[in-house]
Amino acid sequence: MEKSATSNTSATPAPSGTEPSASPLALPDLTGRTAVVTGASSGIGLATACALAGSGARVVLACRRPDMARAAAALIRRAHPSATVGTGLLDLADLSAIRRFADRLDYARVDLLVNNAGLALAPRSRTADGFETHFGVNHLGTFALTLLLLPRLLAAPRPRVVTVSSEAQRVAALDLADPNCERRYRPWAAYLRSKQANLYFAAELQRRADAAGTPLLSIGAAPGLTRTNVLGANGEHAVLRRVVRLLGKPPAQGAAPVLYAATADLPGGSYVAPGGPMQQRGAPRTWHRTRTLHDTATAGRLWTLSEEMTGVRADFGYATAA
Repeated sequence: MEKSATSNTSATPAPSGTEPSASPLALPDLTGRTAVVTGASSGIGLATACALAGSGARVVLACRRPDMARAAAALIRRAHPSATVGTGLLDLADLSAIRRFADRLDYARVDLLVNNAGLALAPRSRTADGFETHFGVNHLGTFALTLLLLPRLLAAPRPRVVTVSSEAQRVAALDLADPNCERRYRPWAAYLRSKQANLYFAAELQRRADAAGTPLLSIGAAPGLTRTNVLGANGEHAVLRRVVRLLGKPPAQGAAPVLYAATADLPGGSYVAPGGPMQQRGAPRTWHRTRTLHDTATAGRLWTLSEEMTGVRADFGYATAA
């Protein structure tokens, strides 16, 4: 990883007046802990990283665009001058880039991994490895990164992985026979399937971590409708972007469930989302009756398929129970 991954100096100057808003949650002291936040250059990822850094954590902003990552790091340092924050190049659409990030990470121990990065409603396209983009980036990239960082996570006394899903995953219908949407491509369906896969992965990661006797906690989170740039800035989805700007929460509020999942005293395998109607607004709370959490058969098949597609397998560092 570049020296900027641990440096607390030299960053691209950021425009004044654009510091991330304070989190509505009171976080515990995180001094001495190292956190990696993917997609941390803007939106929920930036708000999450800023709050963690403000509570004392060393934070690595794992981002696809180095210039945006440097600007985000500058914003965090402006808000928290004593923060230890750095950047790392991570492109979840390229398995070789994910491996480079994992290999070059300066920290031997990672206490917290926040799998936030993702995209929504992209036109039909493929990742560098030939996967449908939503499934490839949102799920397979996240899956590969987490497993590649497992040795560093398990070097921590109480490691935690938070994977950001979506409250809308409830209406998805994951088709493991057609993960790349070869038969029919609809951007909304592809996005929702990838977000459902995120929650399947979070739950299955906990089951496998428990079976291996590790202390790792895996928790899913959903932010609710939030004003971010996940839809991009091109001419497509202009009406939807206006709706999001009108009805969505600011990023600091959208980050609240993620931060709660990252720091609260919760059992592994939990799912955190806003407590209000449709999991859109309100204080974060755990939701136990979400079907995806309990569908162990589909989660197991998805895990096996993901290993086959990425070539990445988990090494928990312990003898897995029979």
